[in-house]
Amino acid sequence: MLYGICAATVSFLLAALLAALLRLPAQWLGVVERRRRRPPVPLSGGLAVVLVTALVAGAGERTGMVPLGPVVGGLLVAGAAAGLLGLAADLWKLRRRWVLAGTAVAAAWVVPYEETGIWAGALGVLWITGAAGAFRGLDHADGAAGTVGVVTAFGVGACAAAEVMDGVAVLLSVLAAALAGSLLHNWPPARTGLGACGTLFTGFLLAAAALLACAGRGPGGGAGTLFALTAVLCGDVALVALSRWLAGRPPLRSGPDHLVHRLRRLGLTARGAVVLTAAGAFGGVLTGVLVHTGRLEPGAVLWVAGAVAAVVLGLTRVRVYGPRRGSRNGSRSRRGAAKQSMDFPVRQTRRPASTQVRGSLRVRNG
Repeated sequence: MLYGICAATVSFLLAALLAALLRLPAQWLGVVERRRRRPPVPLSGGLAVVLVTALVAGAGERTGMVPLGPVVGGLLVAGAAAGLLGLAADLWKLRRRWVLAGTAVAAAWVVPYEETGIWAGALGVLWITGAAGAFRGLDHADGAAGTVGVVTAFGVGACAAAEVMDGVAVLLSVLAAALAGSLLHNWPPARTGLGACGTLFTGFLLAAAALLACAGRGPGGGAGTLFALTAVLCGDVALVALSRWLAGRPPLRSGPDHLVHRLRRLGLTARGAVVLTAAGAFGGVLTGVLVHTGRLEPGAVLWVAGAVAAVVLGLTRVRVYGPRRGSRNGSRSRRGAAKQSMDFPVRQTRRPASTQVRGSLRVRNG
């Protein structure tokens, strides 16, 4: 316990310091996030989270104060590989399918097949890959991924502690502290960002650790706990997929249609939208922890599912897409405007000079 507190404190301070120190190198290398209506933001927070988590957890293994063991050590190595893959995506803009394929390869090394079996293990690989990709998609707003990551890390760590997985619990406490340190610079308005490096690393560790903690709970209870722990991620993915399908947009085409985007359209401030998203994550995580520890019946997860479904259906009514370029109404309006601009001088030339002056004044005033 004492080492966990000290490790979390050191992780918080180191992540805050390293995220600030890596800002200039990230700008020089072009590892920045470009959004409209604001200058580019260096993506130094993600690399700081990966380095600090690996160093502090590795120091505990090296000194023997908190032996991680081969399972947790392999989890950390696979998560670091996913983070390096995300760093390559930040540097060279890799396509998403290659990033997801590399994440799936890393996930295949950490799934406990002896407890899940082959088929359930294959579903576990898909789960880890999808959760890591969904967590990367959550980084569309300042502070959203970091805040949800801190809340989820504490919840998954509590589930691991209930299963007497001390190495996993310490690793997640270090991760939560590192994310909290990066939030000092990522809180809106952000000065640094997590990027694909930090989000893939965080999402991979959270999903894989949750799978390890819930592997022995059976398919029904384990799946319900996994859903409750990642309710915000699941809701954001469902909201984006449903809205793009209804609008006839490609599913992998990015746009301002995520959870925080729609909350902003409803009038919330940037910080208010992040706080409300974190509150939703806390509710789902708390339910998952209580179900996992036996304080609540497994049926309590259905309340979380109902709340997620209600939020998704309600937010789909928020307009976030503009008129498409190839739409029939847009082409008609452009053709009509072009025809009017072409016909107007012809009608003017057939009028007397006084009429032309009056007509031009009448059009200008109208």
